[in-house]
Amino acid sequence: MFDRLTLSLDLAGCPNRCRHCWLGWGPNGGLSREDLAWAAEAFRPYARELAVYDWYREPDYAQDYRERWELCESLSTPGSGREHFELASLWRLARDENYAPWLKGLGVNAVQVTLFGGEAATDRFTGRRGAYGDILKAIEAMLAQGIAPRVQVFVNQRNVDELGAVEALMEELRLEERCRAIGQEFACFVHQGSCDGKNADFYPDWVTPEDLEKIPPRLAAGTLRHFGAKSLREVFGQTEAELVRELREDRSTRRLSQREPVLFVDPNWDVYPNFTTPGPAWRLGNLKRDGAARVLEAYRRDEAPGQRARMTVPVCQLVQAHGDLESRRLFDQGDYIDYLLNRYLEGET
Repeated sequence: MFDRLTLSLDLAGCPNRCRHCWLGWGPNGGLSREDLAWAAEAFRPYARELAVYDWYREPDYAQDYRERWELCESLSTPGSGREHFELASLWRLARDENYAPWLKGLGVNAVQVTLFGGEAATDRFTGRRGAYGDILKAIEAMLAQGIAPRVQVFVNQRNVDELGAVEALMEELRLEERCRAIGQEFACFVHQGSCDGKNADFYPDWVTPEDLEKIPPRLAAGTLRHFGAKSLREVFGQTEAELVRELREDRSTRRLSQREPVLFVDPNWDVYPNFTTPGPAWRLGNLKRDGAARVLEAYRRDEAPGQRARMTVPVCQLVQAHGDLESRRLFDQGDYIDYLLNRYLEGET
């Protein structure tokens, strides 16, 4: 029996094919509200508290998002802590005039929007023409309902020179002033994200200490406030070379299973733990074929190849296999170990 289990099914999918997405580009659709209810009942006997979501990529992308939200509420244990988070469908915000008021009614006061530069860069990295225009419409819809946009920027060497366009947009739209007018604080920040999923493709273009000097002043200041840091280096971490030297004698391993798991179920009913990208090395089983009990047993016993490797392969071995002692790419230590582990798993699966 787990203390709490969070179950997320990718019912509707996502309108975007973001180049940085750690969740991957799986197919859209394929599961129904009836499937959601069936999955919840399958897992219910194994957790004291169950929190159910109908998405793990784009929230509220489906036309019947209200009904799905209510269904998830009814399927979740009262008091399980289920919430909407500060995430929303920007695609829907740009098209559905009833969506922003509905979000506000749920108590949502801020929603994260992701930019990569100006219109061309944002459309390119989002993988969809018109994404930038949707973001502008979404911002106006949110502000009209007293919801503050929070600007997130993923940065790598391909777009670091385009960040001035983000700062210019923030000034043009007077976001700080307008958020203050609705009683909210405007927030913006820049980071490189974790180097897994689609974002791992950007490893050759990962930011270095020299690239941080190109981040515009207002974005840099917002980043320090958001992360409570004193410097951008504190936010972006150590160079890979520094981490290699620090970790090459580290013989530690780690058991990843815990008492309150978060599980993703894709449209094929394959189940993955929320540790890193939901790829083959992290597959726990198939809910339809194997059943909830077997899937949870695989999780508990760290049977997925990724879990098993993290529990049995010391960090120093991962570093020896894939660390670059000459690299100045910047990583958080935990993210770097996950990157090395996924590189190691590529050769094992």
